[in-house]
Amino acid sequence: MKSFTHALTRRQLLLDGGKLAVSTGLLGSFLAACGGASPSSNAATNALAYWALNYEPKGANQTGKLTDAAINGFMKAHTGIKVNVTGYTGDQAGFTKLTQAIQASGTVDVFRLSADELPVLIKQKLVSPIDDFLGASDKSGIYPNLLSAVQTQGKHYAWPLWVPPIGMYINLDIFKERNVDPPSDDWTYEQFVDTAKRLTFTRSNGQKVYGYTGIIDPAAINTWPIILSDGALPFNQDNTKYTFNSPEGISGLQKLADLALKHKVTPPDFGTQASSDIVTGFSQTKTYAMYSAPSGDAATYKAAGLNFDVKAMPIGGLGKHVTAGGIGLIAVATIQDQERLKQAMQLADYLTSAQVGKDVSGYYLAPGARQSITVDDPISKFTPFVAYCYIPPLISQWTQIRTILHPQIQQAVLGKISPAQALNGPASEINSLLAGS
Repeated sequence: MKSFTHALTRRQLLLDGGKLAVSTGLLGSFLAACGGASPSSNAATNALAYWALNYEPKGANQTGKLTDAAINGFMKAHTGIKVNVTGYTGDQAGFTKLTQAIQASGTVDVFRLSADELPVLIKQKLVSPIDDFLGASDKSGIYPNLLSAVQTQGKHYAWPLWVPPIGMYINLDIFKERNVDPPSDDWTYEQFVDTAKRLTFTRSNGQKVYGYTGIIDPAAINTWPIILSDGALPFNQDNTKYTFNSPEGISGLQKLADLALKHKVTPPDFGTQASSDIVTGFSQTKTYAMYSAPSGDAATYKAAGLNFDVKAMPIGGLGKHVTAGGIGLIAVATIQDQERLKQAMQLADYLTSAQVGKDVSGYYLAPGARQSITVDDPISKFTPFVAYCYIPPLISQWTQIRTILHPQIQQAVLGKISPAQALNGPASEINSLLAGS
């Protein structure tokens, strides 16, 4: 079987539709934006300027091939509208280059980005709201939770592209080895624990196998569905108050910690593992029977012939399914020319539509944001999770708050502090950040 070396960052998850990259953070060296036309040529030809994440021209990478095909499909359906494509990298240097280009009015019309960056651009008034261009079919076709996720101050500021929701990967070979039936789609937390216990054992050669694991990292929310399963959310409805320290939040974090401290179904380094180690243990050494992660690994596993499946995250005290995930977006820059703005919105609408998925095979690398979009197996296994997926809010403080919460959650899982201490401890600091929004 081919080697799997992946690590999750929330931004990379959104850039590549849930496909995980080797880097664990925004540490890649900055590469100059590639492809497309120069700003002066855009002005001269009146072509729309589309900036695409990780795009390489002439089909040099998968994003390049899919983007070129999609742009050609748009231009074929909209004769008279030309589009030039520029690529930019998914690290901080790439985002800085994009921001500077948007600030140079007329250089960028449409651009793809992750949700982490959008609040900053909205504050700087560099993004056009899409409300006047949302048709009836858009409003009814985009999942309501995803349309709500791009709303701030009463307006919607980007076209939702896709969501890589978190599901439970299960290694069917390990289930068969232990004569354990795969779970139903409506399994409860208690059933999950029972299954994980039955899948935690020592092989005859002394190799330890663990029922469950998952990455706990500042840029990852792969274990958050368990914390959310009793009904907690990090903030109140208008994102002005921290609420993760509610009784439901504390009991949800207790559920996660109990997997290691009480039920003993996780590996000894649970809470500090690298994502690449988890993927290797699941797919190669087969020492992890289950792990929670977004959709990105699924296509790689299928191509390698791994015997696996994906199930919904177990149901907790809330009594119904819940999961979490990021959202990939396509936004339109602030454009004064109304005809050009209309054309830019048409392009963004098309690039997030069901039609582009029909025009370009394999375009959607994660479940689409519209209910009419179909994706191939195994990505389709994650589609049912989209409708109830929690999307972190579009607030500029989110990245900082997530970084504050991570060590608290980690310390609780390691048994160094209680779940109540973990979630109550940062309350004042987080509320101060929210008050400064």
